[in-house]
Amino acid sequence: MTPVFDALNSLEAHLVKIRLIGEGIPAQVGGDYLQGAMGELPALGFLKVWVEDRDAVRARAIIARMNDSSGNEHDQESTPESP
Repeated sequence: MTPVFDALNSLEAHLVKIRLIGEGIPAQVGGDYLQGAMGELPALGFLKVWVEDRDAVRARAIIARMNDSSGNEHDQESTPESP
């Protein structure tokens, strides 16, 4: 298994996992339960999305497209339409 995405929070990790599964790549979130083990301070760097080694390149490409499209959508939403 290979980590393909370092998530900031559980929601982000699971969104990436769901997208990869939807693209036909089995994925797992690792470190989800470790966040609460550190007490009230957030534990960073534990959440990762993992895939099989053979799927790593394709998974990273899908994640890159997700990041690109989310930035473009935000730009389009914040741009006022001309009359």
